[in-house]
Amino acid sequence: TTAPLVTAAACALLAAGVGARPELGVWLLLAPVAVLLATVDAAVHRLPDVLTLPAAGATAALLGAAALLPGHRGSWTGALLGGLALAAAYFVLFLIRPDGLGFGDVKLALTLGIALGWYGWTVLFLGAFAGFVLGSVYGIGLLLARRADRKSAMPFGPFMVLGTLLGLLLGGYGTS
Repeated sequence: TTAPLVTAAACALLAAGVGARPELGVWLLLAPVAVLLATVDAAVHRLPDVLTLPAAGATAALLGAAALLPGHRGSWTGALLGGLALAAAYFVLFLIRPDGLGFGDVKLALTLGIALGWYGWTVLFLGAFAGFVLGSVYGIGLLLARRADRKSAMPFGPFMVLGTLLGLLLGGYGTS
């Protein structure tokens, strides 16, 4: 599969964007899990609890440790609040349209919100927004190619993960 190559590329981009700061270790540990989750979601339209829930706890704990080290460029409080805010937003979307967004996406939003929130509200918003834009472009492409219709199910996790990668790169470059 392409997952190892995608993981290596994501790690290389993160290392280049963030540099030798304590949070880079967290991103390098989170990247393989995020790629695995995106791969599973793309294949079976599910985000398994065995990965989503531990990822949220590990991301929060590891960023807490990173916040204690010199040279970090984020906020642990911002990370925790970002995770709660993004998970709450996805939960509202789930309540509004449970057939359009799975609860696995809500749980993944907790992890990704923690990561994005580390660099602040602007990065959180832009990373989350990027995921929606990328998912929309993909969905429109499927509609135009007549490979899907408006009722077709589409995994959203890969776009959430890609949007988060873009947000973390923005956060890493923005805090250099």
